[in-house]
Amino acid sequence: MKSIKISLEMAQKVKEFVNVTQNYSFEILLKSGRYVVDAKSILGIFSLDLSQPITVEAYSDDCDELMEKLKKFEA
Repeated sequence: MKSIKISLEMAQKVKEFVNVTQNYSFEILLKSGRYVVDAKSILGIFSLDLSQPITVEAYSDDCDELMEKLKKFEA
């Protein structure tokens, strides 16, 4: 598992983020406080407090490519 803190303050960033995560078959979760949602779910993401940094957790040994793509969302 690898994790990174990101910021998704605008709806356009949420859409871009979901487009990136949907290309991966392994589980990717977003954690904000005590809430955990599927990173591939636009509705799930909008249920979080997007004004705060969010932690992305990717559950795969081969997620380096994903982490590189997520750097543009880094908080």
